[in-house]
Amino acid sequence: MDYLLLVINPGSTSTKVAIFLNDKLIQEASLRHDVEKLKEFDNIIDQLEFRRQVIMDFLIDHKYQLNQIDVFIGRGGMLKPLKNGGAYLVTEQMLEDLRQCKYGAHASNLGALLASSFAKPFNRPAYIVDPVVIDEFEDFARVSGQKLIERRSIFHALNQKATAKRHAKHMGKRYEDMNLIVVHLGGGISVGLHKKGRVVDVNNALGGDGPFSPERTGTIPTYPLVDICFSGEYSKEEVKKLLVGNGGLVSYLGTNDGRVVEERIHQGDPDAQFYFEAMGYTVVKSVGAMYFACKGNIDAVLITGGLAHSKYFIDFLRGYIERVVPVYIYPGEDEMRALAEGTLRVLRKEERLQAY
Repeated sequence: MDYLLLVINPGSTSTKVAIFLNDKLIQEASLRHDVEKLKEFDNIIDQLEFRRQVIMDFLIDHKYQLNQIDVFIGRGGMLKPLKNGGAYLVTEQMLEDLRQCKYGAHASNLGALLASSFAKPFNRPAYIVDPVVIDEFEDFARVSGQKLIERRSIFHALNQKATAKRHAKHMGKRYEDMNLIVVHLGGGISVGLHKKGRVVDVNNALGGDGPFSPERTGTIPTYPLVDICFSGEYSKEEVKKLLVGNGGLVSYLGTNDGRVVEERIHQGDPDAQFYFEAMGYTVVKSVGAMYFACKGNIDAVLITGGLAHSKYFIDFLRGYIERVVPVYIYPGEDEMRALAEGTLRVLRKEERLQAY
């Protein structure tokens, strides 16, 4: 049976939209939103009707009717921790949690809301796939060292899971039969241990721990951070911005663009080279931690995300990791295809539809 899918992926200043016929991409666009227009809305959820109309205009321009679409898929947002990866049916409880931003406010919260708003009048299903809150942790992974704080699973679940399943298929194996370390290199960096089909440990890539990234600090010394918090020089929100947005390469080099940093290296900038490689060094340490957390029983390390396009950075990582375990590179992050493929696996009964 053929399925026509509408995939919706809201970002902070854009909404990506794609139409798939089964796994064939038919149409795709990144619909940019004027920043000044977005400032008219008090919060993310208030943008719903505005973004809905932008998507409608896209469909009209490309001569698609909503009643032609079989399934509507939205990017998963900030929800309660979900114990299993995969596709989830959008339910009223999920929509209510997203409207209230009960577990956090993020543009991705609009994904399920938009998908449902299109699907409901036609009695069609709406799904989300592998949101960032997938939590398959083993118990040890939750322990932070301070009883008041529990480690949380917040990471690039959609791309990590899609990359791991793609690699398993490429190797002629089942994802559930492999042990993999997946490294997502983006504005944030996440390093996940995929053990027999479950991400049993991963750093909190939003504002938690792990490697520093182009714009995030990752793990930093705690006492100096406490001193900054109580110095009186920064508000709570300003401290958070130091950690996420103005951390990492932005802090050291003034840019979060790996291409700019690499160009500076080629021009002989020693600081650019030092901090780019220092970032790689923190990634290597995280990979090593996951390797030994699995007692060395790792089939491969998979490197994905936008920064995986950087030959310089990848060569640096290979120099450490390939001495111990095979490394495979899957550059970029095809989120739209990952959302479509996750839905198709359910429609084809290859995976079970998850309940929220």
